[in-house]
Amino acid sequence: MVHRHHTSWIRTHPRLLILAVIIIFDAVLLFAYLKHREHRFILAVLNIGQGDAVYVEAPNGNQLLYDAGPPTGAVLEALAQVMPFYDRSIDVAVFSHPDMDHIGGFADVFDRYHVDLMLEPGASSSNGVYDENERQIALHNIHRIIARRGMSIDMGDGVIADILYPDSDATNMETNSASITMHIHYGSTSFMLSGDLPQREEGYVITLNGESLHSDVLKLGHHGSRTSSSEVWLHAIAPQVAVISAGVNNRYGHPHQEVLDLLTALNIPYLVTFQEGTIIFQSDGKTVTRK
Repeated sequence: MVHRHHTSWIRTHPRLLILAVIIIFDAVLLFAYLKHREHRFILAVLNIGQGDAVYVEAPNGNQLLYDAGPPTGAVLEALAQVMPFYDRSIDVAVFSHPDMDHIGGFADVFDRYHVDLMLEPGASSSNGVYDENERQIALHNIHRIIARRGMSIDMGDGVIADILYPDSDATNMETNSASITMHIHYGSTSFMLSGDLPQREEGYVITLNGESLHSDVLKLGHHGSRTSSSEVWLHAIAPQVAVISAGVNNRYGHPHQEVLDLLTALNIPYLVTFQEGTIIFQSDGKTVTRK
């Protein structure tokens, strides 16, 4: 009798049933949203294999993706771990420089997510992924800006991403030397991203910025290659922790032992994505902790 009564009620009140389902679904979405927003600032070095991809989220939910790794689909899997399932937009995409292991995943990102703005250094490459990204940017009508020193991205709620480099036309630069160097601030905490910036350009950035480079977290240049992360650079930044984004058993031997030895000698702890997976930091504006 009870079963027939319930069936009868459903048949005579279909709209109420639909409304109840919608309310429950909205409640689930709200819970997921509030759960995701419990931390004020997030920076995640994504585990995407041999390459770079760094996800940044301000307390207000605005998001930035600095590089997207190689064209393997790994970036979509990694983003799904740090973004809520219902979110299909990223406010700012940054091409640090046009090498395949840094921008190869953006074609997938542009297909999956709505991107408002793209920053690039102005350097180009003959690799196929650069041309594919050019096509995708035009297809999705993404606004693009050439990044230059002095520019800042205001993500809201006190999160500012300052462009430190390049400071001149990068059209004819070697791609690594054109890497966008970005210093992200939230309160008294800060984070440094420098793509594959070589040691010579690291020194140049030091001369431009003096003693203002200190960062709580440094994403190590060029996947821990000996071509980046000079001793003077590490001294200038003096991070609490360095993060290396590299693929397991990669053919380049990244990270190079000389760099790891230097970090150890300078008492700088380091984390590697192929050992740790995606590495997530959170900040309350005063202290950085690992999530």
